Amino acid sequence: MVSRPPTFCPDCGRSLESTTIEDRDRMRCPRCEAIVWHNPVPCAGVAVVDRSGPAPAVLCVERGVPPGVGEWTIPGGHMETGEEPPEAAARELREETGVTVDPADLEILAASAMPPRAGKHVVTVHYVADCADADGEPVAGSDATDARFWTPAAFDASEETFRPVHEERFREAAAALE
Repeated sequence: MVSRPPTFCPDCGRSLESTTIEDRDRMRCPRCEAIVWHNPVPCAGVAVVDRSGPAPAVLCVERGVPPGVGEWTIPGGHMETGEEPPEAAARELREETGVTVDPADLEILAASAMPPRAGKHVVTVHYVADCADADGEPVAGSDATDARFWTPAAFDASEETFRPVHEERFREAAAALE
């Protein structure tokens, strides 16, 4: 199994050939006959929602590294081996914003497949948490240039943009926990 389209057999190094299995194009090694599965990478993220103001605000980060430099996202990223999705979401939140939340306080918001980028497919489990259950002030982590709470109205009035799928999760999170 690989995260990007395979071209060589990971077992014997031979060039792969396309074949049809279960009505799908798959890559197969003509020498050892291994099928090399191309599967999505699991990710997790969490939207922290602050309801203390006149309108709900959602904690977002501005990406400072590719892909999507300058675009806004819900904090999140790749799961580590052996990590449960809520733990990954809480870890990514801490790494990207300095804000901490107990994984037990997270509620599932949605799950979505991101459009592929350079052949890499990602599936993200999105969570939502109440700001009252979080600790810390937002500070941009090493892969972000900014971390702050946005209301939908303030974001709409700005010149900023979201990465694909993240705007939908942002708006869903702002309406969640009511």
